[in-house]
Amino acid sequence: MLTDDKVIGIYCLIDDILKGINHKEDSRRRISDSEVIFTAVLSALYFGGHQTHALQYVRQTNLVPGMLDKSRFTRRLHHLQDVLFAMFYQVGHCFKQVSGTLDYVIDSFPVAVCDNIRINNCRLLKGEQWRGYTASMRRYFYGVKIQLLTTSDGIPVEFCFVPGSEHDSQSLQQIPLNLPEGSRVYGDSAYTNYDIEDMLKETEGISLQIQRKSNAKRKDSPSAAFIKQSMRKRIEAVISQLKALFLRTIHAVTFKGFLLKITLFIFALQLNNIN
Repeated sequence: MLTDDKVIGIYCLIDDILKGINHKEDSRRRISDSEVIFTAVLSALYFGGHQTHALQYVRQTNLVPGMLDKSRFTRRLHHLQDVLFAMFYQVGHCFKQVSGTLDYVIDSFPVAVCDNIRINNCRLLKGEQWRGYTASMRRYFYGVKIQLLTTSDGIPVEFCFVPGSEHDSQSLQQIPLNLPEGSRVYGDSAYTNYDIEDMLKETEGISLQIQRKSNAKRKDSPSAAFIKQSMRKRIEAVISQLKALFLRTIHAVTFKGFLLKITLFIFALQLNNIN
């Protein structure tokens, strides 16, 4: 629900994070980077990604008097894409340290840039590496996969983008997994990669708790299988929350803008779940 206390809390949190990462900006600017990011987060959290609606809201409520027009706002936001990544990972790092949790869950989900029938006319992406298959839905898609890592309480702490065709077991090498020693990362059977499991255990002290198939070389005991299944349900709930924020399609003119909007949805969910 969109309340004054909630909105003000989000702005204060964003402003504090920027100060925490020592973000510098031109003091002569009429609208600060905090206000730009705040408005973008509101658009992702409450307006389905419609930034025009968020701009109208902050103007009409005088939350950000004199807010920029849509064109200038978009340019400013695109210049802050790297800052958004830094903010997300800073929040994730702090939460790992403060919470003291050692249990994490990883999963992936697809985000299509267009319907399959429109692939030949797609301007954002070209190439077969973006064509993936979602086994749970039994359908192909054209776009990216989001590899998402959350705490056991459902707080997103890491994520990365990979081409739609990339298998989850390969994507384990893309996501940072910057976790405390002794951490346990739960995932489904798609992440089965014994070499990476052994390497992470030996070099980082991170234990991959991957669900095993019936024909797997390394079997699960009934109790271990139950625990892994229970942990998997938690990230499925987080992904459902994230997808609920999306529009039916994510409109973007460039691929960079497409990834920026997804980043905003993930960052907004992170802030919402800890605020």
